Amino acid sequence: MADDLRTSLGCYGDSVIKSPNIDQLASKSQVFLNAYVQQAVCAPSRTSMLTSRRPDTTRLYDFNSYWRVHAGNYTTLPQFFKSNGYFTMSVGKIFHPGIASNHTDDYPYSWSIPAYHPASFRFENKKMCKGEDGKLHANLLCAVNVTEQPGGTLPDLESTDEAVRLLKSRMNDDTPFFLAVGFHKPHIPFRIPQEYLSLYPIENMTLVPDPNVPKRLPPVAYNPWMDVRKRDDVQKLNTSFPYGPIPTNFQLRIRQHYYAAVSYMDAQVGRLLSALDDLGLVNDTMVVFTSDHGWSLGEHGEWAKYSNYDVATRVPLMFYIPGITTVCDSLSKSTFPFIDVLSQSEYDFTNDRVIRNVVELLDVFPTLSYFAGLETPGPCPHISFQVELCTEGVNLADTFKQREKGRSVEAVNSDLPDLKDIKVMGYSLRSWDYRYTLWLGFNPKTFQVNASDIHAGELYVLEDDPGQDNNLYNDSNHTVMMRKMAISLPHAGDLQMSMKLQLLFLTADRKARRRKT
Repeated sequence: MADDLRTSLGCYGDSVIKSPNIDQLASKSQVFLNAYVQQAVCAPSRTSMLTSRRPDTTRLYDFNSYWRVHAGNYTTLPQFFKSNGYFTMSVGKIFHPGIASNHTDDYPYSWSIPAYHPASFRFENKKMCKGEDGKLHANLLCAVNVTEQPGGTLPDLESTDEAVRLLKSRMNDDTPFFLAVGFHKPHIPFRIPQEYLSLYPIENMTLVPDPNVPKRLPPVAYNPWMDVRKRDDVQKLNTSFPYGPIPTNFQLRIRQHYYAAVSYMDAQVGRLLSALDDLGLVNDTMVVFTSDHGWSLGEHGEWAKYSNYDVATRVPLMFYIPGITTVCDSLSKSTFPFIDVLSQSEYDFTNDRVIRNVVELLDVFPTLSYFAGLETPGPCPHISFQVELCTEGVNLADTFKQREKGRSVEAVNSDLPDLKDIKVMGYSLRSWDYRYTLWLGFNPKTFQVNASDIHAGELYVLEDDPGQDNNLYNDSNHTVMMRKMAISLPHAGDLQMSMKLQLLFLTADRKARRRKT
């Protein structure tokens, strides 16, 4: 699992990125092109995926509560495997550390042994970046000589070493294992080995086609990227708040460093998959790769994750399942040979198994359970706070066997402040053709959303506006219709159904008006 990784991968059509090891995994996996998280914030998204419950059910919208105490004693994905005889292990960032996972990464519920965190991570936000003045700073852009870093290493290098060590430790044990590995990159700061910058010469980098804040974007839908602004090198830019643009040359450098961070993380994925191959485990081990959310690289004037835009909520998702997504052949050459992108620039992979319909990270739990031969958790009832094991996702197993039949719809939640400060909550519905968002009144004490208290809305027609820059919410009679339909409903499930009906109405209305013209 990566951190803050958008779909900037070769296997998702990005022609600039160099991600050969993940692309190689994708070529032997089923790839979901439109997978979405439930909230573009680390802790809520990770907890949601691992429990297969939406943030409205985990009641975690920030970093400051533990779902077992504040919502319900929900069974997690690794806990479910552990209860079915698996030896479960966590390396790096899987659960968000701190209060959100009880300061233990949910051990011993989810893990057979305490979770591993790389020792070098404690330096991640310290003054470790050498500036032009020769002094150390806490910068956003922080390409380093690894040998000069404390311990001569970096967090993801350490995590990969530990993950490989754990794989080797399971070789002589017949107990099935569940190993979760969380890489910290490309999360900011971009403290990465400096050699990866050479893959992206600054003169070859380009700006996004939509770098400005959309004129019709509701203010509540914009995030001023405070976690970027507080970095030493960004503060020196003296960028105006909240919308002031970052200078063009620095924008290019941010994009360069993000891409370099992805290639660095890709190399760690390659090391891990190569070890799985070398140890003879590749033919009976499933591999799932995803991220907790994306990150804006200047789109809509944002440099952050805290939004409902696709660049923040859409993530990679792929399942490698031996014998299903690829043919197992013990006599063939290596399945996942390591590709050193720093020395091997030419590679070519194709994806034969691609799903374009919208799916959610909620679906990982039931799908992985099914392919492991375990009894898949049943669907959650309308109110499930007292139900320990159920899923608000969908088992995607049928998509591995059949062609897509139609176009699906998904709900997504987003944005960051502390729970006590959340007075407006944004709910997005994403279909193949549309993104529809309502910003609704929210009571942080009762966790209730008031669907009749509409602060703002967004509607984007993706066929005409793939970058989601032209908000059509206030066009013609849309607002009247939505206010009539968005009656106050007591439960999140009702809100989701109401928004689905609204989107269907909008779709039909738009098609009818186009036929008339």
